[in-house]
Amino acid sequence: MSVSLIAGQAMAQQQQTITYPETKKVDTIDNYHGTQIADPYRWLEDDHSPETKAWVDAQNKVTENYLSNIPFRAEIRKRLEELWNYPKNGAPTKHGNYYYFFKNDGLQNQSILYRSATLGGAPEVFLDPNKLSAAGTTALGSMSFSKDGKHFAYLLSKAGSDWQEGFVMDVETRQLLSDKLEWVKFSGLSWKGNGFYYSRYDKPDEQNKLSQKNEFQKVYYHRLGDPQEKDELIYVDKEHPLRNAGVDVTEDERFLILSTSEGTSGRELWFRDLQNPAQKEFTLLVKGFANEPDVIDNDGDKLLVRTNHNAPNYKIVLIDPANPAEANWKVIVPEKKEALQGVGLAGGKLFLSYLKDASTRVYQYDYKGKLEHEVKLPGLGTASGFGSKKEDKEFFYTYTSFITPPAVYKYEVATGVSTLYNKAEVKFNPAEYETKQVFFKSADGERVPVFLSYKKGIRLNGNNPVLLYGYGGFNIAMTPSFSVSNLYFMEQGGIYAVVSLRGGSEYGEAWHKAGMMEKKQNVFNDFIGAAEYLIKAKYTNPGKIAIRGGSNGGLLVGACMTQRPELFKVALPAVGVMDMLRFQKFTIGWAWAVEYGSSDNAEQFKYLLKYSPLHNLKPGTAYPATLITTADHDDRVVPAHSFKFAATLQADNAGPNPTLIRIETQAGHGAGKPTSKMIDEAADIWAFTMYNLGMHK
Repeated sequence: MSVSLIAGQAMAQQQQTITYPETKKVDTIDNYHGTQIADPYRWLEDDHSPETKAWVDAQNKVTENYLSNIPFRAEIRKRLEELWNYPKNGAPTKHGNYYYFFKNDGLQNQSILYRSATLGGAPEVFLDPNKLSAAGTTALGSMSFSKDGKHFAYLLSKAGSDWQEGFVMDVETRQLLSDKLEWVKFSGLSWKGNGFYYSRYDKPDEQNKLSQKNEFQKVYYHRLGDPQEKDELIYVDKEHPLRNAGVDVTEDERFLILSTSEGTSGRELWFRDLQNPAQKEFTLLVKGFANEPDVIDNDGDKLLVRTNHNAPNYKIVLIDPANPAEANWKVIVPEKKEALQGVGLAGGKLFLSYLKDASTRVYQYDYKGKLEHEVKLPGLGTASGFGSKKEDKEFFYTYTSFITPPAVYKYEVATGVSTLYNKAEVKFNPAEYETKQVFFKSADGERVPVFLSYKKGIRLNGNNPVLLYGYGGFNIAMTPSFSVSNLYFMEQGGIYAVVSLRGGSEYGEAWHKAGMMEKKQNVFNDFIGAAEYLIKAKYTNPGKIAIRGGSNGGLLVGACMTQRPELFKVALPAVGVMDMLRFQKFTIGWAWAVEYGSSDNAEQFKYLLKYSPLHNLKPGTAYPATLITTADHDDRVVPAHSFKFAATLQADNAGPNPTLIRIETQAGHGAGKPTSKMIDEAADIWAFTMYNLGMHK
C-alpha cells in the first residue's frame, strides 16, 4: 500500500474526541528515606481484582474505538499480512541421523520444527507447536537433543508466560515419554548420559504466579523415565535467595559448569570434573560478580573462558581448574579494539563474533588461538548460528540486515568458504532501499552511531517521518535485523532509525557501564541527541518523529517523552519498566537492580526518582500522542507498570494528543507471540503512528 493510496482514503486528520475511563485514586503514600511518594494507582498492581479487570476492559474499548475510526487501519493490516506471508526457513542442524530446521509457511502462528534424513531431502514434521493450542499461543522454548540424537527434550510456554513445562520425545517414533517437568523458568537443558540438567523454582502460589517475586532458583538432574519428584538436587544457595543458577556440560561431557549471578550483570563460575569421582562438590573457577566470564569449552583438562576481567572488550583465556588463580591464566586470544560478543563452537574450531560499529564480524580460530579464516559476510548486518559438533565438517549460519531478509549460508570449516543455501523471498525489492550509518555527538561529547534505513531517493527537506528505535541496557547490542513491519513503514516513505545507545554491548563493557546505574541518563541523552541530530541534518522535524522501544526500551521511551515532550510527536512504549521505585518487588525484577540500582538504597533512590517515567509525568503538560502496549500474561515486566503510567498520563496530559493503552490478552513479554497477534498489534501501532504523524492528506 502506498502513501498515495492512504491519501485517497483519508481527508485531513480530524482530532478524535476521547472520553477516558475514570480511574480512581487511593491514598497510598510510601516513605523512601524521608521522601514521601504518592502512589494513587497502587490498586492497579492487583491484576486479579475485578476492579483492575474492569479497568482493563474499559481502556481496551476506548483504544479500540479510537483505532477503528482510523480510515486506513484495515488497509495497513492487509498490506502487513501480504508482507508477512513468505516462507521463513531456519538454518539446519544435524542431530543423530537427521537434519532439523524450523520453517513457517508464512502466516502460521508458530514455526514448525521439521527434519529430513538428507540435506534438501523430503522434510517431515517433527514438532508442530500450532497443534498445542487453538489460538497458537503455546510456544517452543529451550530445546536440546541428547548426545546420541535419540531423545529430544524441550520446554513449552503458554500465553507468553516465562513459566515453562518440560517434555521429552523419543526421536525415532516421535512419541512423548512419561517425563514432565513443571515450574521451569530461565533455564537451559544440558544433557549428560541418560538425562539432563535444568533450573526451576518451587511451585508458586497459583493466584500470584505471574507477579510474585522469584526466589531460590535450584538446579536439578532429571533422569529419563523418572517423575519430577525424583530429580536429583544438584545446587541450591539457601543463603542468597536472589541469585540465579544454571549449569552446562562441556561437549565431551567431562566438565559440569555452574554459573551463578546476582542479577543481569556479573557472574561467578564453578565446576565439577565429572571424570573425577572424588569431586562431589562444585569448586570455584572464577570469583564473582564484578565481571562477565563464561566457559566456552574445555581443551583437554583445561577450560577456555571468555572474560572481560581487565579487558572491557573481552578476551579468551585458558584456565587450569586445578590452579584457577588469575595469575595462572593464559591468554589465548587477547582483547581487541572491537568488542567480542560471543564464541561459537563448530567443527572443532572457535568462531569469534565481534561488533564493528554494531555490525557483525566473525573469525575462525583454532583452540590454541591461531586465526584461520574471516567469515566473509555480505555487508552491514548480523550473522548468527555458529555452532555444531566437533566432528562436523560443515554447518549453517544465518545473515540478515535492515533491508535483507534472513538468508542461510553453508560454511565449510576447512576452507572458510560460505555458500548461499536458502534465502527468504519477501514481496518487496531490496534494491529500492538503502541503509547507512551516521554518527553524532551526545550531550557529553560521546560519539554515538545511528542506522538509517529508507527508500532510495529521500529528500533532506526536514519533513520525513521517522521512527526512532532504541534499547540501551543490559549489555544487549542493537544490530541490524530484518522486520516486515518496519519495512512497511519504510515503504510508506518513513525513515527507520536505530540508535546504538550506551548501556548496550556495541562497544564492550565500558559502553555498557556508561549507561547503567547512576549513568543511566546517558542513555536518554543519546536517544534525545539522535532526534536532535536528525532534525539538524534536515531529515525530519519534531512533528514527524515517533519513538519506540520495548521492555528496557519502554523505559527509554517513557523517560524521553517525560523529559522532552515537545521533541516527539508520537511515543510507543511497549511492556516498559515505568515505575523505577517498585520494579524490584515483582517476579524477576530484583535481578535488574545491578543494572538500575534500587529504591531500597538511599543514594540510588535519588537518581532513580529523577528519571522514573511514572514519577516524572507533570500535570498540565502536553505530551506526545502515546500508545502504550502491554499484555496480561507478562510476568517479566508486570503490566502494572504500564497500567499506572497510562492512568497518570491520562490524568496529567493537557494537550490534544491521545494517550491510550492497548492490553493484549493471552500474551506475555513478547517471546512466542503468535503471528496473528503480531500482525494485529503491528497494524494498530502503524495506524496510530501514521495517523498522528499526518502520513496522509
